[in-house]
Amino acid sequence: MRRLLAVIMLVPLMVASASPMASGQISQPDIIQEHWYHSYATLTLDVNAWEDEYPEIVNLLVVGQTEMGRNLWMLQISDWSQETKPDGTAKEVIYIDGGHHGNEHLGTELAFLVAEYYIDGWADGEKAILDILATTELHILIMLNADGNDFDTRWNINQVDLNRNYDHYWNTCPTTQPGSAAFSESETLANSVYMNEVVPHADLYITMHTGVWIMLYPWGKWPEQPSDWEMYHSIRDEVNTNISEIPIRNANQGLYPNCGTSRDYGYGVMGYPTFTFETDDEQFLLGTVEALSDRLEEELDVMRYLIQNVWYWRARLVVDSLEMEGGKVHLSVSNLGHASTSNATLLYFEDEEDFSEFWFPGSDGAAELIGEQKGGITQVQLGSDFNFSTTGYGFAVNATNSTVTTLDFRSAPISSGEGVWALYYQKRVVDSSMWVFEIINESILEVGADNPGLLPAPSMILVLIAFALATINERNSRYEL
Repeated sequence: MRRLLAVIMLVPLMVASASPMASGQISQPDIIQEHWYHSYATLTLDVNAWEDEYPEIVNLLVVGQTEMGRNLWMLQISDWSQETKPDGTAKEVIYIDGGHHGNEHLGTELAFLVAEYYIDGWADGEKAILDILATTELHILIMLNADGNDFDTRWNINQVDLNRNYDHYWNTCPTTQPGSAAFSESETLANSVYMNEVVPHADLYITMHTGVWIMLYPWGKWPEQPSDWEMYHSIRDEVNTNISEIPIRNANQGLYPNCGTSRDYGYGVMGYPTFTFETDDEQFLLGTVEALSDRLEEELDVMRYLIQNVWYWRARLVVDSLEMEGGKVHLSVSNLGHASTSNATLLYFEDEEDFSEFWFPGSDGAAELIGEQKGGITQVQLGSDFNFSTTGYGFAVNATNSTVTTLDFRSAPISSGEGVWALYYQKRVVDSSMWVFEIINESILEVGADNPGLLPAPSMILVLIAFALATINERNSRYEL
């Protein structure tokens, strides 16, 4: 009866106009796109039209198939004329998926609207969008459960709840239909492969659903706050103060206990900052009387905030000063990010061209690099006796805070003032978070004890001022996009 009512209400809207949109959404009339939810067929038309119309910013991939053989379409959106940011550093990476549950259409449509917003903004030459796509990659899988979508059901064709099928405490909560094993379904397996092989270093993961108007962060299994609660709470406070009153809570307490979800897999296994975005409580209809762009405008504002500020969703350590005094190194470090790091240290390379050997605090001799972590981040083996919490070995820096520490390099040949220094630290507190390896600018190095103090070098002051001004500018322009 609900479907029949939806058809009666929406057919007049569908035939009211046959003129296509002039922007990125070109394969369906605007009136249909605004009121009628996507099927697999119409989504296929739309994403292929985007790729044909805007090859400069849209890559379209098939990253797997559903159990019934439908393609899983992955949109990669960025300014592909630039492999890196203008400053040469790697672009931020954002991963978004929708449609785990086939009948949760508004979540799928929100994923679609995010893609449409950035494609249309680029096509219209909006400077804010051009700047974001020059520094950011969006990876968006709009419809994971295409079979369930076309049958208008929560499950996939095997009657499995795909958002209980991930390999993070799989089937350890009261739940229904988790599948025969973690990743037993082709849809979730393909999603996990993409996470691990293409975006292992993602700076944000959002999975979109429908059912309750709420944003959920880890954990679903436990009521306790996640390790990176500072980051999640800062996002919650900023969104609720300036953008939307949408509740933002721990998933276990905000909704109900849930295990094997993509959100907790993304955070607990991959180390991403993750959210489940529940759009609202209406589903099981095939369309909406209110235009989608109006209905999901507030949710899109939240997504714009998360994407525009993605640079902050990790620890961002900056060395303010480094002074060598005998075998000691006095270090002053600021964290410009909104996530803490509990595992940070300093590495010293004697040879400026050979990075195969290094010294770390407290070591008796040189150690060796042992390969690479996922995502191309250099992995460092510091030895079983290394303890980041021991004074003189490593240090922690809270979110948006700074620290001064002294590290013991008495066995390293640092007295010459030559060589290369590097920071080595985890992006976030959660154990699964990625490590980063960053060379320290030699212009801030000081040798000897006669220096007047641990003040930042002039170049670093300028960098910090630039970051502050950029933050102010982002706040002022957030609602002008």
